[in-house]
Amino acid sequence: MVTAPGTAAVVRSALDEAFAAAASRSTSIAVLDAGCGRVSALKAYRPRIARFVGADIHAPVPGSLPHLDEFREVDLCGPADAFAPGSFDVILSSFTLERFSDPVAAVRNMRGWLRPGGRLVITTVNRRNPLVRAYLDLPDGVRRRVQPLVKATAADAHPLVGACNDPAAVEAALRQAGFEMIEITTTAHLATAWGRRRLPRLLGGLGDALTAHYPSRRSTIVAHAIAPTGA
Repeated sequence: MVTAPGTAAVVRSALDEAFAAAASRSTSIAVLDAGCGRVSALKAYRPRIARFVGADIHAPVPGSLPHLDEFREVDLCGPADAFAPGSFDVILSSFTLERFSDPVAAVRNMRGWLRPGGRLVITTVNRRNPLVRAYLDLPDGVRRRVQPLVKATAADAHPLVGACNDPAAVEAALRQAGFEMIEITTTAHLATAWGRRRLPRLLGGLGDALTAHYPSRRSTIVAHAIAPTGA
């Protein structure tokens, strides 16, 4: 039996590498949660973080992100001057790429905000998974009605674009932005992502099981990339 890797474990491994690399360069680690939500894998590293910044296109409910030192209302696809170049050692962008109107611009911005040798970890949905493809291809009006049924809360239902959502497209965007040492992993995550109600959770679990033997079609992409150390 083939068991596809879990998203949380793959992300944790990438972040472990990222923080180890950052600690070898500096004792003052700065991180950005790009497209931050209430739950962040970076929270587990809070004791090791000197500056913890969150950014999103919408301001959070006051007091809902107590782990952050700072929040900025930022269009990640917009102007690159939201943060100074070389501001961060580690950037995590968790399930945001599918929502970007210009994903290449967003990835390029994040590359510019990283210090030389800094690490970017991205998770996003994989359009090569047949259930994800069907979901992304729903008409906007239909998808808006379906989203609250499969998301953890109605607040997690966001507009979807899906312009950069297969492993090859994600890797190409990272290379175009100038990243090096790019690692792309696909994981089984649909049952978790659709876990609010029983029927979507069962459907997601079936989708994960059917694609376990086909890595390119697993439901979630995890990308880990390094900003170049040269000038």
